[in-house]
Amino acid sequence: MRTYSPSGKDITRDWFVVDAEGQTLGRLATRIATVLRGKHKPTFAPHLDMGDYVIVINADKIELAGEKAADKLYHRHSNFPGGLKSVPFATMLETRPTQIIESAVKGMLPKNKLGRAVGLKLKVYASSDHPHEAQQPKSFPDWV
Repeated sequence: MRTYSPSGKDITRDWFVVDAEGQTLGRLATRIATVLRGKHKPTFAPHLDMGDYVIVINADKIELAGEKAADKLYHRHSNFPGGLKSVPFATMLETRPTQIIESAVKGMLPKNKLGRAVGLKLKVYASSDHPHEAQQPKSFPDWV
């Protein structure tokens, strides 16, 4: 008996919508990364982009566990000497709430071409409105 290996024509993609209101950032990000990769499907292959699209709404209402909301910093560097910038979580939540979820999820994806392609299927919106109604997204599965 031969081992089954899926090809590109075997891939079917669904659209899921998840409400981030009141959810913990890390726990939500792991579930999103699993669906983006396609690990929830029985036909998962690590070398193919088997995952589904994920729409995250209400990103500005995400929560952190414990004292992390006061302690967490987001860093970026300009590649010039002394160019390290740090932004606290509270400021980031006010100015760019979508980037909080995007950075958490993309940190859980592979650091290669496949990971970058998988990351493009994540759509994050700060409010409850999104322009993907035509795709008829389903509610996010609880079993992931």
